[in-house]
Amino acid sequence: MPTMRAVQVPRAGGDFELVDRDLPTPGRGEVRVRVQACGVCHSDMFAKEGVMPATPFPIVPGHEIVGLVDEVGPDVLGGWDTGDRVGVGWFGGACHHCGPCRRGDFITCENGRIPGVTFDGGYADAVVVPADALAHVPDELSAEEAAPLMCAGVTTYHALRSSPARPGDRVAVQGVGGLGHLGIQFAARMGFEVVAVSRGREKEDLARELGAHAYIDSEAGDPGQALAEMGGAAVVLATATRGEAISGLLPGLDRRGQLLVVGAAETPLQVDAMSLIGPVASIAGHASGTSTDSEDTLRFARLTDVRPMIETMPLERAGEAYDRMMANDARFRMVLTTGQ
Repeated sequence: MPTMRAVQVPRAGGDFELVDRDLPTPGRGEVRVRVQACGVCHSDMFAKEGVMPATPFPIVPGHEIVGLVDEVGPDVLGGWDTGDRVGVGWFGGACHHCGPCRRGDFITCENGRIPGVTFDGGYADAVVVPADALAHVPDELSAEEAAPLMCAGVTTYHALRSSPARPGDRVAVQGVGGLGHLGIQFAARMGFEVVAVSRGREKEDLARELGAHAYIDSEAGDPGQALAEMGGAAVVLATATRGEAISGLLPGLDRRGQLLVVGAAETPLQVDAMSLIGPVASIAGHASGTSTDSEDTLRFARLTDVRPMIETMPLERAGEAYDRMMANDARFRMVLTTGQ
């Protein structure tokens, strides 16, 4: 039987292992994708550390996948064929029969699957996924460029386009990192007045190059107050991993403004009820998006020249790439390549 390389985590908290596995065969409604590139995302920690009870071990992480359809299983709908250039993100398929699915809200499917978390993902030469998880990838985007857009890209793009902000409104993007550097680009291309918020002045020039019109150094003073003095923001896109940092921007919202949380903060948000009641402000979370949302993201990125800043490493160095990402040393997305 043909084999493939895969990087797996044998148990919760275990080290990465490069192993040979049998090449998987797609079942009913599934396709096999020959992986060309796979982004390394902070959410891969869910698999490595066994955060979610649904994770089966050993598990192959990775949910920012780009490659070519290699084999189509029986009863696949949608016209997919071998050789098609596709991407797979956090959305790994929906059940299509639960309450949210019956209402067309597939991203909140009660039985939703996640590549690299609930089934084997893209740290491998090949991956089998449900056909409804596939997104078409434009030829103008390289596999390495497209991979981070399958999670970090769709998360920021779809959150902004679904927000209350409209072209000309002021939008703050907290953090100039893996999510934030894409959020700034998308916000600027959508016609928002973009304010980047980050610690220190080191990233100010980069933030402005990415499209920010103004910059707030959160170490130089109260960032919420500084944003309020600008007139407040219709939306604050929060990508930070510290709840305290996110909470500190609530006073910077304009009337009926929205704090839009897309970063998985490791500490709780701290909210004063009156900071929401008086200005009729709100806090909302946003999941990434379905495969069609990913297609929209890729199309918008192609049209407006939004690109992730990436560093690449070969598949066999997945552990090193993951450690670099977790240490916040990546600038700004690590991408694994298979040479296929």
